Parts: sequence; structure tokens; C-alpha cells
Amino acid sequence: MKSIILAAGKGTRMKSDLPKVLHEIMAKPLLGYVLDNVKNIADESFVIVGHQAEAVEKFVNQNYSNVKTVLQSPQLGTGHAVSMVCPHLVDFDGEVVILCGDSPLITEKTLRDFVQYHKSINSDITVMSTIVENPTNYGRIIRDIDNSLECIVEEKDASVEQKNIKEVNAGIYCLNWNKIKDAFSQLTTNNAQGEYYLTDIIEWGKLNKLSVNAFILANKEEVYGINSRANLAEATKMMNERKLNQLMVDGVTIVDPGSTWISEDTVIGSDTIIYPSTYIEGKNKIGKNCKIGPFAHLRGDVEIADNVKIGNFVEVKKSKINSNTNAGHLSYIGDSEIGSHVNIGAGTITANYNPLTKVKSKTILEDNVKIGSNAVLVAPVVIEEGANVGAGGVITKNVKSWALAITRAPLRVLENWVKKN
Repeated sequence: MKSIILAAGKGTRMKSDLPKVLHEIMAKPLLGYVLDNVKNIADESFVIVGHQAEAVEKFVNQNYSNVKTVLQSPQLGTGHAVSMVCPHLVDFDGEVVILCGDSPLITEKTLRDFVQYHKSINSDITVMSTIVENPTNYGRIIRDIDNSLECIVEEKDASVEQKNIKEVNAGIYCLNWNKIKDAFSQLTTNNAQGEYYLTDIIEWGKLNKLSVNAFILANKEEVYGINSRANLAEATKMMNERKLNQLMVDGVTIVDPGSTWISEDTVIGSDTIIYPSTYIEGKNKIGKNCKIGPFAHLRGDVEIADNVKIGNFVEVKKSKINSNTNAGHLSYIGDSEIGSHVNIGAGTITANYNPLTKVKSKTILEDNVKIGSNAVLVAPVVIEEGANVGAGGVITKNVKSWALAITRAPLRVLENWVKKN
């Protein structure tokens, strides 16, 4: 199986210099969600690029090994976009799933069910549809007498009667490629937009006596498309609510779901408590019996073992924290490896970034280390097992096991200085 992902559009209503598919939900581009949900279904994927193609290609090439980008220039419609992949699939004999790059809520399970339905009824073309109360701006699903799919009519081409139909095109297709590939060289631009519509393969299939069907998706939220900043915010909210509900089913306590944000790619063990106003983005793994927040921020690539406390106003990024360690208050932990039974005092900072060389270095705290309040650990630095760092310390060199590191000046008390001056 192959997949084709449509990602060439500008997304005019986003009013952004950034391609629509690279706008993010919790630090992950929309396109990334779609690619992640097809990677276990398709052995190879093709992303159609156009607007700011280089930026989209860069994201794909840096993050995915089994995905190719294909340029669509000029952009003459969705049918034309898919035709760009035809030279890559000349000898391919199997199914092709086509998706939109701006639909991050679709799940792998739904895609598997969709493909299974397509195969179980020996369909040649299967379109995913859903029922919406307000179908404005959607392509309408027109069914034949035998309930098979007759055609899809776009909003601008629909009659008054057709506009009242509530079953709409969800923009996802499964094709028997060998039987359908010729359609893409025979599409026309006889429509209001003057473009090659992907939806016209339905009519082509019917004319060629192929089996054409529609699969109704029960949860219409999964095909929620993003065309504006308001849509992006709504999709973020829906994705977060879905994630929080699943975590609570799995035994995680979310004290206040209304103020808590957790990325889809975060795994959390049972009996962990997430306190209010916590924001967890990117890919993370949190163990059992942890306490996170309130007002904590995990920025991705964070691995936290069991029985760890990340307290209020603590920010963690690209770090591994082992069991029974506490970072209670007002601290920044970045690019770090922290052992077990470590205590990090309030206001501690791992200074991981050199602004001159633009290099980020690692801080390592071994087991049983204690860091006093308001310490700055200037990476690269290693605090060996059992060592203590005094409050206010600025640590620029490694500290040996069980040593005490102090950098503050001796305290001087000048009696009656205030009265004299």
C-alpha cells in the first residue's frame, strides 16, 4: 500500500508566510500528524508540495525516511496533484490512500477500518464521507439507487437540492491503483474553478463500470479540516480533549482538564497526577506515580521515570530524569541527564546554550546529587554521585563525588551601616 498526501496549497485564510501544513499543534506540524498516522499502513508515502516547497521538503526529509516529496507546479487542482505521482507508480499494483495534509485528527485505527472496508467489498474507489449538520463549503456525496457512490458535487457546482445533502466528502480516498491510474490522464477542467478535481474520478469510475463506494465515518471530528487560525485553535482543543480523556481512562489523574494541555505523542504511566495549567508538547514519556505541575512546561524529548516530581513553574526540555528525583520550583532543565534521588533547588538553571558558538551542551547530575537554590550549572558539566552544590553556586567545572561546591563570596555584615549612611 502507498499513500499520497496533498500538501501543496498556500492556505490563504491562514494569513501566514508559513505553509498551512507546517502550522503546529503542540510543537508538531499538521503534516506530521498525517504522516505518523499512515506510516504503519503504507510502506511508502508521497507528499505533494507546491507553495514554499523547500520548507515542506525540509521538514519531510529531516523527519521521515520512507516519504518522498513530489512538486506540483503549477497547481491546477487536486486531481492534477495526484497525477504528479503517476510516474512513480507506473508498475505499482495495490491500494493507494489519498489524504489531505491539513487533517491532523484522523487516526490510524480509522484509516485501517477504511482500508478494510474497501477491501471487504472489493471496491475499486472508496471515498470517506461523514454527516454534518451544516454542509456549506463541502463537496456533497451523491448516492445511486443501490446506495453506491454516484458522484461528488463541489459547493460551487451544486444545485439547490444538492446543497441540502448533509453527507459530505471527507477528502480521503482508497483506490485500486491499477484500475484507476488511467483516470488521471483523462480528467477535464469543466467546472466553476477551471481545475482538475480529484472528485471527478468518481464519475470516471462509474463510466468505466468500476465499483465506487463511500465509507461513512461516525466521528466527523477526525476529518476536521484546517483553513484558518480559528480552525487551528479548534482542532488543537479537540485533539487535547481526546488525549486527556484517553489518559484518564488509562489511570492518569488530570486535576483540571480545562487548563491542561498534553500532546498526542506523550505517554504517561498510571497514578501520575497532572496538576492545573500544565503544558506538555512534543514527544515525551512520563512514568508512574509522578507529580507534574501546576504551571509546568515540558517542551519535548523528555523522559521521566517513576516517582518524579516536576513542580510549579519548572520547564524541562530534551532531558532524561531518573526515579525519585524532585525539581520542585522555578527551574529550567534542558539537555540534561539527571540520576535517581536527586534534589534540584528552587531557581536552578542548566545553562545549556552558548550564544557565540550556537552549541547546546549537556548537564549530567549523577545519583543522589543535591543542588542548592539559585544555582547555575554551566554546561558541559558533570556533577558526580552524591555531590552537593551550595545555594547561589555558578558551576563551570565538574564536581567530584561527595564534594561540596560553593562559589559565593563570604558574607560580610557591617553593623549600623544603615544608620551611619
